[in-house]
Amino acid sequence: MSRPKQSEAHHEELIEAFRNQLKPVFESSEQGMYLYLDDAHKVCNERYASLLGYGTPGEWARVTEFTNLVAEKSTDALVTAYQRAMERKIGSTITVTWKKKSGGTVDTNVIVVPVAYNGHLFALHFVSPKV
Repeated sequence: MSRPKQSEAHHEELIEAFRNQLKPVFESSEQGMYLYLDDAHKVCNERYASLLGYGTPGEWARVTEFTNLVAEKSTDALVTAYQRAMERKIGSTITVTWKKKSGGTVDTNVIVVPVAYNGHLFALHFVSPKV
């Protein structure tokens, strides 16, 4: 089912405004970060895009299929952490294997926290490569 254009535009404006508010953190964090509203409305910092082999955060954001970003073995953990953040307002620390643009994978530690902005609930992710 397609999303109404008015809602689509609202979500695009919302994610852009929240990204601008978080810009100092996104630009200076030593961790990869991404802010997620839904598969079509997400933004990340340069560090996270680079970790997965994307040239820019915008290139990463255009990947709208969740299964193209997350290894199958990590899907349940990431979905559960997201649900806990959205439904119970609980943060989580999990291990996630991401699919790289090149076809490889990268193992990471991910912190998922719920954050509210302008009446909407987002999931903010901090991502660090496992060492």
